[in-house]
Amino acid sequence: MVAFRRVITALAVLALFTGLASAQVIVGPGGQLTCNTNVSVTPQLRGEGFTEQTGDITITCTGGTPIPPNSGASSVVPLVNITVFYNATVTSRLLGTGTTNVPSEALLLIDEPGSGLPGFGPSLPQTLCTTPLTGCPAFSGFPTGSSVAGPVTAQNGTTPAPNVYQGVLPVAASSNRAVTFFGVPVMPPTTTGARVFRITNVRVDATPLIGGSASGASPIQANIAISGATSLSISNSAPIVGYVSAGLSATATSASNLNQCSTQTRTSVNLLTFTENFGTAFKTRVAAQTTNLYAGQINNPGQGGNPAQNVPGAIYNSESNFIFPIGSATAGLADFGTRLKATFNNIPTGTRVFVSTSNVNNAAFPILAPPGGGNIGGMTGNTSPSSPYVGFAQLVNGENTSDGNAGTSGFFPGISPTDNGPNNGNVPIAEVSIDPTSKSGAAVWEVVNTNPNTPESFKFAVYISYTANVSQNSPLPGTSTVNLSFAPTATSGVPSSTASIPRFVGDSKTASTIFTINICRTILLYPYITNQAGFDTGLTVANTSQDSIVPSTGASNASAQAGNCRLTFFGGTTTAPTVPPAPKDTGSIAAGTVWANTLQTIAPNFQGYMFAVCDFQYAHGFAFISDVGARNLAMGYLALVVPDPGTGTRNAAPGGCNGVSGCANSGESDSH
Repeated sequence: MVAFRRVITALAVLALFTGLASAQVIVGPGGQLTCNTNVSVTPQLRGEGFTEQTGDITITCTGGTPIPPNSGASSVVPLVNITVFYNATVTSRLLGTGTTNVPSEALLLIDEPGSGLPGFGPSLPQTLCTTPLTGCPAFSGFPTGSSVAGPVTAQNGTTPAPNVYQGVLPVAASSNRAVTFFGVPVMPPTTTGARVFRITNVRVDATPLIGGSASGASPIQANIAISGATSLSISNSAPIVGYVSAGLSATATSASNLNQCSTQTRTSVNLLTFTENFGTAFKTRVAAQTTNLYAGQINNPGQGGNPAQNVPGAIYNSESNFIFPIGSATAGLADFGTRLKATFNNIPTGTRVFVSTSNVNNAAFPILAPPGGGNIGGMTGNTSPSSPYVGFAQLVNGENTSDGNAGTSGFFPGISPTDNGPNNGNVPIAEVSIDPTSKSGAAVWEVVNTNPNTPESFKFAVYISYTANVSQNSPLPGTSTVNLSFAPTATSGVPSSTASIPRFVGDSKTASTIFTINICRTILLYPYITNQAGFDTGLTVANTSQDSIVPSTGASNASAQAGNCRLTFFGGTTTAPTVPPAPKDTGSIAAGTVWANTLQTIAPNFQGYMFAVCDFQYAHGFAFISDVGARNLAMGYLALVVPDPGTGTRNAAPGGCNGVSGCANSGESDSH
């Protein structure tokens, strides 16, 4: 953490703002206040995130001469505009409309209302200023129940003035690196007190800063400027409110090699691992403050017996921050917790992809939910014997689907298992929808239990099924890949009233191979053939992929296949002893038939050896060498079946593979 706290030079674009607030040493009607800024917790921000939460800024002001309460015009509290500039685009959710400036979920709180701290200001209810584009006037008076002067809503009034102000974002893309709080009353405190302004719920696009710096992370720097009828003297007007670094490391295991002609049924092909680079990279939607089922995914903290998430300065370590209802909207509330996405690419037609519906230990054993599921999405770190903490993520029905309405049965958009994986059926799985045109599809899991105090890893198993149909070249041979990222993914980070929070960049790295389907073939070697010195060689290839050797039934024990054999020669002719003839093709050889020809016909005057690569399993070859008419000398031999290097390491040892990985899948590995 020392590296994250190093002082890093701010971006040059902010240099002209650095002196703005500090230069505004203006004495207002109530005397001069001295203010200092602080960021009590400087968070780590995910460089993949478009809507990353910055640390709260507190501006604490002391000094000045108190404004006389209830004394006519002289009791007017001066209003200021507080603008905070950032070296990144501000992406807090918009909660209104407008052509120039739009209110957002960013909030400024006066005197920590609802915090439980001592003093009159913290004891007040949180009251919204409903005119965010102009602010709310305030007067010095005695609020009901208080003997201490404080801001009230009218001259000689007793109703406390609003203490929650919405930040306003500019619509113009060229200037949306700032948030402004208009018309904020600045009333000097008593001689022994302090006035506190807290700025919270400011989100930024951290993606341009993911590259880090020499110290390992890039700073998000704020810069505070004050304007209005009066102003403030602020020290430390350019605090650092976050450090940006990559939040996710994701990997796939080594790719599985499969054969086109071998039917697969929920075969395990890969294990995907998502690891957070720091303990708070994975977050639940809200901070789970009870062990109730899905307490970390609710959308209404403060209702239904759930504690509110609205204590100023509290550290919630969730995708939501300070939650505050504004009309029909809710400031600070995210749509869901951190989601993890696997995007599958180049999936052959006829191939079905399945994934585990939750994280697993491995492809055969799932992570077991606590008894009764009482901790799933519940209080992080709960260690009661009946409901121990379990890091958990669940498959959901879309990367942008909201977590829904708490209190409604089945509100969480999880996908129920439709089957079980192999190995005694231990792992619950569900199928991934694959688009037939793009040959791609995605699986998305939401983190519902996570421990912010330590980096965690979540593993998910991948399985495939297909029915071999070599005669129709199905499934197509090829390599299938996966990209791994946070979710949902977006293409840019701009403030929005409709885009999901959170949202992230996609995986920009090269896709990882998860499985390869190899073509079914047999490789035959004819070690010696000749058509010189009065000899010729007869050549045959038998396609035995259609048999009837199943005991007692006579049924076929193989999938009937058809394909061509490509003949490649090594040696030379009488006129060019070191130059072999061009490769030849047998044409399609149907299952249960034999192709036959002579070397004189296909490669006149050749002598050497030949490979026949046949696009079907169970090919067998025979060569017969004799003088013309077979009057004096003749011999014949069976072609050697060579292990296929496309499915394993070639091993020409007599007797077959001898343990070489993969070559057993070539159909046969015989020597003669």
